[in-house]
Amino acid sequence: MKKSHSCDLQSCFFCQRCLPEWIPAVGVHRKNLHFKKGQLVFEEGEEVKGIYFVFSGTVKVHKKWGSEKELIIRFAGPGSLFGHRGLGQDKHYPISATALEPLEACYLDLAFFQASLKVNQGLLIGLLQFFADELQASERKMRDLAHMQVKGRVAQALLQLQENFGQTADGYIGLTLSRQDLASLVGATYETVFRFITELNQEGLIRLDGKQIAIADAAGLIAYTKE
Repeated sequence: MKKSHSCDLQSCFFCQRCLPEWIPAVGVHRKNLHFKKGQLVFEEGEEVKGIYFVFSGTVKVHKKWGSEKELIIRFAGPGSLFGHRGLGQDKHYPISATALEPLEACYLDLAFFQASLKVNQGLLIGLLQFFADELQASERKMRDLAHMQVKGRVAQALLQLQENFGQTADGYIGLTLSRQDLASLVGATYETVFRFITELNQEGLIRLDGKQIAIADAAGLIAYTKE
């Protein structure tokens, strides 16, 4: 990890919801940090001392699942926040965060973040809305893990990734994941996800180029999520 100065005080979830008069204070208290691809930002069980906002890059938020497996909870891309799951009474992270690609993040310590909530009503309301949306997404994911077949979860994950991260100029999903990360996202084994990705490719629903995946038939993938 190293400090950088790329944050523009305009793009992230936090700055967009603060009063203009509060932005100079943000500039004084922020720490702009850079993480290499694959680098751990914080680890499950670590003490919470602040909150992070993504300026560029993508971070995966994940949790231990058994002794050797992990479950990916969500991805945070440019403009989003992460580390907020440790803001409860127990000031220890219940999750870990790892940079999926070179990551530029803005860090604010808890004292300044809490002071900002008291001053900026728009920030407080935005945070409440974000928590409500994330709670609904978590409840849907738990329902899908319990009731949806793995192939349907893979199809749904691909559709959601394209919705959240868009497409490259060549039509591939804008976030490239390893098959292991995709397995951790849908709550299945690597072998099972690899087999279903191969089947979806053979059925003409997706196109593959190494780790890159393009959706060729969205309706076909949606049909699997309904089974």
